[in-house]
Amino acid sequence: MLGLMVEGKPLMRAYSIASGPYDEELEFYSIKIPDGPLTSKLQHIKIDDEILLGARAVGNLTPWDVSPGKRLFLFSTGTGLAPFASILRDPETYDSFESIILTHTCRYEQDLAYGKLLVSAINGDPLCGDQAVRKLVYYPSVTRESAEDSCTFQGRITDLVESGKMFKDLNIPSLDHAKDRAMVCGSIGMLKDIGKILEFNEMRHSSGKELREYAYERAFVG
Repeated sequence: MLGLMVEGKPLMRAYSIASGPYDEELEFYSIKIPDGPLTSKLQHIKIDDEILLGARAVGNLTPWDVSPGKRLFLFSTGTGLAPFASILRDPETYDSFESIILTHTCRYEQDLAYGKLLVSAINGDPLCGDQAVRKLVYYPSVTRESAEDSCTFQGRITDLVESGKMFKDLNIPSLDHAKDRAMVCGSIGMLKDIGKILEFNEMRHSSGKELREYAYERAFVG
């Protein structure tokens, strides 16, 4: 939980930590909402300003919340990229999977900027860069405009997966429940739609009692 004191009271919101487990600072990724109760103020903080931070982190969106597999899909929209930013900075993630496909879908191409910088930084990271260059595949897409970048694709990630276009674009096999694992972070609608696609492909949601083929953050989603 991250926040500020507003009118003498703590105003807190749930955020995913985007920095890696070995980083010396905490990084968070947020959109700026001009009239948002917290972000309208948080976006104007300066060095040495005080913020509020919860005493401990909670959640279940880590590579160890799915059963062992060979290929890991990280499906994200908007700021849902944040937890994957942390996961992809952890060398153990690359030790656990043969390949990792990160998808990031936003409305406009400018909103993909953080993801593109992230992937570039990870590929040069001294701890996991060598493995990332070999194992990490990045698949960005936009929904509200035609992409100018030849490496950016067009459409909702749910449509791109369901139609098979993503697999053709990347020249990779379709979903295989025996080998593939997935993690999902984004809007509630996107979580439900991706979940239906994964379930159709015989991939089951991990519970607190049993690790299965895919996971999403249960702490913040009803």
